Amino acid sequence: MVHKEPESDTWDLTMRSYKLWQMFAEKVRAQGLDPLQELGWKRTGSLLVGKTAKEAATLKKKVKRLSEAGLRAEYLTSDALRLKEPELEVGKDGGAAFLPDDCQLDAQRAVAFIQKANRHFSTKGRYAEFFHDPVTGLLRSDSSNEVEGVRTFKNTLYCKKAVIVAAGCWSGSLVHDLFRESDILLNVPVKPRKGHLVVLENFSSFRLDHGLMEMGYVDHLHDALDRKSSHSVKVEEGQTPSVSMTATMDTMGNLVLGSSRQFTGYSTKVDESIINHIWKRAGEFFPKLKELPLEDFTLDRKVRIGLRPYMPDGKPVIGPVPGLMNVIIATGHEGGGLSMALGTAEMVADMVLGNLGIVDLAAFALQGRCC
Repeated sequence: MVHKEPESDTWDLTMRSYKLWQMFAEKVRAQGLDPLQELGWKRTGSLLVGKTAKEAATLKKKVKRLSEAGLRAEYLTSDALRLKEPELEVGKDGGAAFLPDDCQLDAQRAVAFIQKANRHFSTKGRYAEFFHDPVTGLLRSDSSNEVEGVRTFKNTLYCKKAVIVAAGCWSGSLVHDLFRESDILLNVPVKPRKGHLVVLENFSSFRLDHGLMEMGYVDHLHDALDRKSSHSVKVEEGQTPSVSMTATMDTMGNLVLGSSRQFTGYSTKVDESIINHIWKRAGEFFPKLKELPLEDFTLDRKVRIGLRPYMPDGKPVIGPVPGLMNVIIATGHEGGGLSMALGTAEMVADMVLGNLGIVDLAAFALQGRCC
């Protein structure tokens, strides 16, 4: 929550998701399981750091807003920050916003756990998976013209309640194909925003006890191009990626460094210039990394590439298609997908069941944004 804004359209959704993740972790614990092992869940606290006096002033104001919104938050001077993270260097003018209750989650473990739990419903006819079987069209009722299901390459799947389109950055092109011959004009302007993360396995040079990110990460969240606090490297003509320092230590002892943002279509090719820039930027906050050539980690280095579903207005699209209330779209969460996941799932479930939702849907509706 440390880089979220209380006055933003996504605040209530993120707060609700935060609470649901905590409830989910407690439910796992109540089953006699360890949330750390099953979900990679641990309360690490998070730090949003700045190096300049101007950034420090901004962080103090941010702490005040987060505190007024009900979160435990405090400002740390550079000396106090060094006690939290001895290897982190922000200079005498720097500081950090610290949220002690923020938690860390391993996305891959969480998804695997949820999927395993879902599969228990397969024998009851309530759950099925169809991998490598792309949707090719919607089934419409001859009498009411409502959507009754979907056609895939291999199957026809009928729905009793709803069809939900949640295909990440591919949602826009999928919706375009599904409604191509329809009288409904729909354009979901979501597009892929590529990101790199560098993972150094079994990293032993130092430890990190919190999730960290620099102020520039916030600047880059909704900007396609760099701003004055940005750090960039030119890759190809017309493409200017932004790189901001993020760092955390996962439950396996791996150092995870990021992060980059760039528009390169649907390419997931590793770009070594981006990797080098992430390493260089991390070294500006962790001096010990400057003593360690990246080449020394060739055998213990992994690179994660992801395509974030980016929406131009910086907030997801969640809601029914006007005129087809049983077709619901949920996409466009960009880099906040994990933090907004459970709140989004709850919103969609409430729409399907006709329940009164906890979070106001208006900010995420398709009207005025996609149609």
